[in-house]
Amino acid sequence: MYYVNREQIARRLDAVTEVSEGLRQAVQNWDGGLMLGMVQERCLHLAIEIVTDVGSYLIDGFIMRDASSYDDIIQINYEENVFDESTYEVLRQLVTLRKPLVQDYYSWERTMLHPLSATLPDILEHFSDQVSTYVEKELGPFQGNEGQGTE
Repeated sequence: MYYVNREQIARRLDAVTEVSEGLRQAVQNWDGGLMLGMVQERCLHLAIEIVTDVGSYLIDGFIMRDASSYDDIIQINYEENVFDESTYEVLRQLVTLRKPLVQDYYSWERTMLHPLSATLPDILEHFSDQVSTYVEKELGPFQGNEGQGTE
């Protein structure tokens, strides 16, 4: 029997709406200024955390092979048919941004609109739908009291 923490997955997927909206607003109003640069940067960072956290929960819960990196988390979930190839390709690009955003933040180019910012909102929403569909297919409908506990 699998123990998939559906509540924690759902909580993270719920954040997709705000992250997507933040990116859409940043793209729509892009002026190269500090404020929108920081909004974009934070949204990209949160997107990475969402997809890797969710991916890790799926790997742990469905007892998939161990991941050795952020890219590996994405690859394992793709190989297990959690999401489609077009989502996989974008998420692979996304996770490569983790090091520059988290460790090399002092040199991140905030005045430039990153190419993923325009396409990522739709991909994140598609990712969320695909994860939800995968979990429901594997475990059945969410009962609301599953996966509760401490993290």
